[in-house]
Amino acid sequence: MGQRLSWTVDGADWPNRSASRFVESAGYRWHVQVMGEGPVALLAHGTGAATHSWRALAPLLARYFTIVAPDLPGHGFTQSPQAHHLSLPGMARDLASLCKTLAVKPEIAIGHSAGAAILARMSLDGTIEPKLIVSLNGAFLPFGGVAAQFLSPLAKALTFNPFVPRMVAWRGRDPAAVHRLIVGTGSSIDPEGERFYGKLVASPAHVAAALQMMANWDLRPLMRDLPKLAMDLLLIAAGNDRAIPPDLARQVQQLVPRAKLETLSGTGHLAHEELPETTAAIIVNAAAASGLIAVQHEMSV
Repeated sequence: MGQRLSWTVDGADWPNRSASRFVESAGYRWHVQVMGEGPVALLAHGTGAATHSWRALAPLLARYFTIVAPDLPGHGFTQSPQAHHLSLPGMARDLASLCKTLAVKPEIAIGHSAGAAILARMSLDGTIEPKLIVSLNGAFLPFGGVAAQFLSPLAKALTFNPFVPRMVAWRGRDPAAVHRLIVGTGSSIDPEGERFYGKLVASPAHVAAALQMMANWDLRPLMRDLPKLAMDLLLIAAGNDRAIPPDLARQVQQLVPRAKLETLSGTGHLAHEELPETTAAIIVNAAAASGLIAVQHEMSV
């Protein structure tokens, strides 16, 4: 496998491939999946993932919404921009630019992990104005203690070592290593899902973008601004999440006036991949409660 993922080779069996398109925006080329009809739902995946993360959830939501799901900058099949674009404000600006290029105005924004933070930043900056933000194990708050002081400098050091992404990618070609990585998040997903993660972590370019994103990430301004969030916020937290402890969602609930919390017990950081039907039902019911869509009966969770 080469430096970058190849759409012809690596994307030949990509989930929901028929919904894929490539778009020039913010100075580089994006891979975006668009499907369904109804109010626009903007989906933002987490660090190190790609649109494959929505493989089961997106078609379920497409019954009610027009799904717009990009690979974030440098991830999956989207080109890598210059490093400064991979900060939280930079990714928020570029994703807003993509929305303008696509001429879409999201009415619901759904983000997993770091993707939730990007969507919140966009909403606070006024570049999108959704009625509802859905956070799936959202990474809104900086970790405390020694980890916060250690991880960012470490990510910066790793990013500037050109051999590190290749070393990680070489290790990522081992299915057992990929399996351990996913189990370490508290999740258990299907073998196909693990295979797609394997493709991603076997790409040095994808790994380098994820490391640069980590190195440039600063959640302190977002934490300061969260109380100003004016729209509904649904926090979906997984009880077994080993990457983003569910206690952080409870802290966010206290900060945001219009926040509500739902907990999925027995699932980990990739809960939306483990339980796509349950996750879709929670989102659809919340969208109906916010007046975005009309459903005859509340969906079973």
